Amino acid sequence: MHRTRGLKIPYLASFKDNGELTVLAAGRHEYPFSFQLPEETLVTSFEGKHGSIRYWVKVKLHRPWCTVRKIKKEFTVIEPIDINTPALLAPQAGTKEKNARVWYRNFGQVCVTAKIDRKGYTPGEVIPVFAEFDNATSRSIVPKAYITQTQTFIARGTMKQKRAVVATLSGDPVGPSRRETWHGRAIKIPPVGPSILQCRIIKVEYTLKVCVEVPGTSKLCLELPLVMGTIPLHPFGSRTSSVSSQYSVNLEWLRMAISEQPEPPPDYSSVVTNEEAVQNAANTNNNSSCPEEDLSEDLSGILGRPLMAYVQEFRFRPPPVYCEVDPNPQPCNMRPRCMTC
Repeated sequence: MHRTRGLKIPYLASFKDNGELTVLAAGRHEYPFSFQLPEETLVTSFEGKHGSIRYWVKVKLHRPWCTVRKIKKEFTVIEPIDINTPALLAPQAGTKEKNARVWYRNFGQVCVTAKIDRKGYTPGEVIPVFAEFDNATSRSIVPKAYITQTQTFIARGTMKQKRAVVATLSGDPVGPSRRETWHGRAIKIPPVGPSILQCRIIKVEYTLKVCVEVPGTSKLCLELPLVMGTIPLHPFGSRTSSVSSQYSVNLEWLRMAISEQPEPPPDYSSVVTNEEAVQNAANTNNNSSCPEEDLSEDLSGILGRPLMAYVQEFRFRPPPVYCEVDPNPQPCNMRPRCMTC
């Protein structure tokens, strides 16, 4: 943060800078300066009914035989809240039910179930609300959804709260013994301040309330927590990055397990000795010098019995039949035909 302030001094003045006495001539003097904000997290600037969070720079001018001149300039701090974290990307869901009663009369039961995709959002986003309203009463109910802001002020052992509705979504009335379903009804977040959760005396929290208004009795509300962040959702968030990192680790393991260049096969001389080579050559010559009668006898004996092919043992198991590996079997008229179908 940088601030520059010009001071007009119509006469000589003196003040101490770094322990030394400095004399200023009459005229205008400007001193640019900068401050490094603390490394620890600073709470977002806030203005509330019962308290505020403010930051400012104060400048003092000391002059001989004159009063001290003071100038104070405020600046805004925004705490970075990244919604691309696993805690804020987790879906939020809940169920709540209630018996609608007026005095001693019971009108039946009302049940509300709601779900949202994640917990963290930024101002301007649209929250798709998935909800189901089961009305087992004898009266019509009206489903609604609200985004509420709760400001909490804590000081000297006492606590005060201020609640405000920042967005509203209304649904159609649900008749008696009927059920209504919301398939991603949209509620837009207006321009609001971020959540304040790390301050001990001031907190700003947001909640999505899915409510049902039953005539003649108190309404049923289901609350889902929200966090308003300052860093929006990335197209490839932390989940994708975690999957990609895991995939890269698997690739590294695969590269270590499989060598890039396969080893060449061993030489024939290194596997078969000279004596075995001479013996194999002699057997080959003897077989080639057999008479034709012996060959015909051997062939007749072979042709007289069924032929059996000798297949060398496979190093890897053969692939299974197509229809045996289908995890989702379908009727034969819906898939390609195979020999076994």
